[in-house]
Amino acid sequence: MAALVRAATPAAGIPAHDAPVTNTANPVLAEVTRGDMVESRHRGSVAVADAAGTVLFALGSSDAPVYPRSAIKPLQALALVESGAADAFGLSAEEIALACASHSGEPRHVAGVEAWLRKIGCGPEDLECGPQPPTNEEALRALLAQGRTPAAIHNNCSGKHSGFLTVARHFGWPIKGYIGFDHPVQQLVRRIVSEIAGVETGAAPRGIDGCGIPVLAMPLSNIAMAMARLASPQGLPAARREAALRIRAGMAAHPFLVGGTKRFGTTVMEAAGGRTLVKGGAEGVYCAMLPASGLGIALKIDDGAGRAAEVAIGYLLRRFKALDDAVAGQLEEKLEPAIRNWAGREVGRIRPAGALLT
Repeated sequence: MAALVRAATPAAGIPAHDAPVTNTANPVLAEVTRGDMVESRHRGSVAVADAAGTVLFALGSSDAPVYPRSAIKPLQALALVESGAADAFGLSAEEIALACASHSGEPRHVAGVEAWLRKIGCGPEDLECGPQPPTNEEALRALLAQGRTPAAIHNNCSGKHSGFLTVARHFGWPIKGYIGFDHPVQQLVRRIVSEIAGVETGAAPRGIDGCGIPVLAMPLSNIAMAMARLASPQGLPAARREAALRIRAGMAAHPFLVGGTKRFGTTVMEAAGGRTLVKGGAEGVYCAMLPASGLGIALKIDDGAGRAAEVAIGYLLRRFKALDDAVAGQLEEKLEPAIRNWAGREVGRIRPAGALLT
């Protein structure tokens, strides 16, 4: 895979625009109906690849760099496991799942992260991900009813950050500032992600993620290959292969911890019985690992709509036989969700569309 190339450094105060600009719009992947017409359309790009990097299916600008956001948390968790940090502190499959999570801040998530932090001699005050209200409405109401305010422990990335702290503790690296671009933890994570994705990230477009860590851009085709390597890790070095299998096992065994109540990814993984693993990220990014076929999927919705990303990944899971008809039937309301008015009446649908169906 070709390395990413950064454009010339812009003048101070002027933001860089590293993603290539083309005159051809990405295709429509999902649409929203209301009554008798299509009300909204979402464009995006897709890549499906195997562990060797062969792209088997692509739509849109699948070789253009995108920020993968939280969709690559399973790749970032490799540093936690293959470094020996997870074993040094006796981490369980539940904690491995939390390291991959964008959780809803529900009591089980919070309690799991709190227990993990105690295990490594840290506390919620050491988390540098920032406070975030629980995204689960019931959990948020309960928190506010107790007179408490949202904290970093409720942040959807607090499990990933606990993983970073664990790596720092294991190597004796500083705890403070572990989210910094030049901190040894982030350097290790960056090296491992770069290796498994087959990209040179040194010159990649970069920014700061919602939880404060560096986010580096890479092509969807490389992200899909990296996901395929988690799905089919036989060709990886021994330590990385075992780490990939443990990450897969943790997500498969504890899908609730990866997401939460009624969350798309949790519902799909529960229904699939661990045979399909999915992970979403902010701004319309979604990835999947298909162990049975050894494939990885990565997609990005141009306008950042999560609703479209979920519908598109759901369709691709069916197209590539990661969900059989019986499971797809159980997931109908997730795969093509209804649009409802405030009275609860169905008034439309979100459905796969355009080039995705050809």
